[in-house]
Amino acid sequence: MKNFSITAVVAGAIAIGGAGAAQAWQPTKPVEFVVTSGAGGGTDNFARMVQSIITKHKLLEQPVVVVNKGGGSGAEGYVHGKAGKGDPHRVVFGTNNAYLLPYVAKLGYKPADLTPVAALALDEFLLWVKGDAPYADAKAYIEAVKAKPNGFKMAGSQSKDTDQTLTSMIQGATGAKWIYVPFQGGSAAATQLAGGHVDSNTNNPNENVGQWKAGQVKPLCVFSPVRLAKSDPVFDGKGWGDIPTCKEAGLPLETFQMPRTVWLPAEVPADAVTFYEGILEKVSQTPEWKEFVSRTAQTGRFMKGKEFADFVAQDEAANKKVFEAEGWIAK
Repeated sequence: MKNFSITAVVAGAIAIGGAGAAQAWQPTKPVEFVVTSGAGGGTDNFARMVQSIITKHKLLEQPVVVVNKGGGSGAEGYVHGKAGKGDPHRVVFGTNNAYLLPYVAKLGYKPADLTPVAALALDEFLLWVKGDAPYADAKAYIEAVKAKPNGFKMAGSQSKDTDQTLTSMIQGATGAKWIYVPFQGGSAAATQLAGGHVDSNTNNPNENVGQWKAGQVKPLCVFSPVRLAKSDPVFDGKGWGDIPTCKEAGLPLETFQMPRTVWLPAEVPADAVTFYEGILEKVSQTPEWKEFVSRTAQTGRFMKGKEFADFVAQDEAANKKVFEAEGWIAK
């Protein structure tokens, strides 16, 4: 079984980054933003918003070019990042799949081929059912699924990825059992639920909001320790802040969040890491970024250095436990 941890990589970057206070490095040519998803996906929107803020506020003197490399659930983009070893002009945008994908598939990169920079936000996950489903809350739906093991279908984005991992965690916490049905992205999972072809999904807010506005789906709870921020009503007088946490709703699984992360290739100069940390922290403080996070119902949280390392270590351990239990570890 594989035995590696991105935590050591992050810790190494912190130690190197702390060796010199001077931020001497500056881009000397156009900067490439490598997006580990297709156009229009959550990671693509993330990278392009950062690009637009950098351009508007003139945070970089060099132009920024966005390149989509989303094949292999994002592995294509990370392999491209690996190929830029030592080049700080290649910036990779992803999620926790940067350090989780190598657990479940044999790929052309490993976490040590990347240098961690920062995370800017956390994507929230909700439990959704069809708009006319007879369940008033998450507890009622879970009880219905428990009463009919493998009689309900849970839709999600990809296999052995975040949605299936969360489904496995819910099953472990409650004893409910679904048939998991993977689709190519959250938008497809939303369409399938709205059409009644599946019984539920665990989509992010932004992936299901269109169907919620139309009353085709409804959220039962959010996998967060606190409720989402208050918002304008989305449907039937209810907004994001009116959705109970899953713990409130009687589902014994408090938190499941996916970080929006940024990486550089291995062996880049330490002051290049510091440079990008500074740029991204400035981005996270702009009104445009705060509006984006609010509009997409994400949780804004800028993390770098030890804070980022600690988050990664906890997230990696929780997910690895599921991968081992499900037999997903690539041999």
